[in-house]
Amino acid sequence: MINPKKLIEMARKWRKVAPSKRNISFSRLNGTGDETVEQGRNSVAHKGHFVVYTLDSRRFVVPLEWLSSNIFRDLFRMSEEEFGLPTDGPIMLPCDSVFLEYVVLLF
Repeated sequence: MINPKKLIEMARKWRKVAPSKRNISFSRLNGTGDETVEQGRNSVAHKGHFVVYTLDSRRFVVPLEWLSSNIFRDLFRMSEEEFGLPTDGPIMLPCDSVFLEYVVLLF
């Protein structure tokens, strides 16, 4: 498994190198067959899940148990440093959807 600090470094490098308008997307299924990466317009997450957005405005619905992982903790810490704490808006992560899809593959 990849070290969370190395993964965060990769995210920072990716943001500098990645083209801003291009988007590669694919859906990821978890073990139960439910879609982990959800692109629906429903504003309420399912029970046991939370919603985050990436820099390219993709919506991800992920399980609450992932909050305890070091990768998500570091992403939230970076988000707080870059954007501050949201009061009324969505949680925005400082990475693009391709990087977050890669993180989802690690779980």
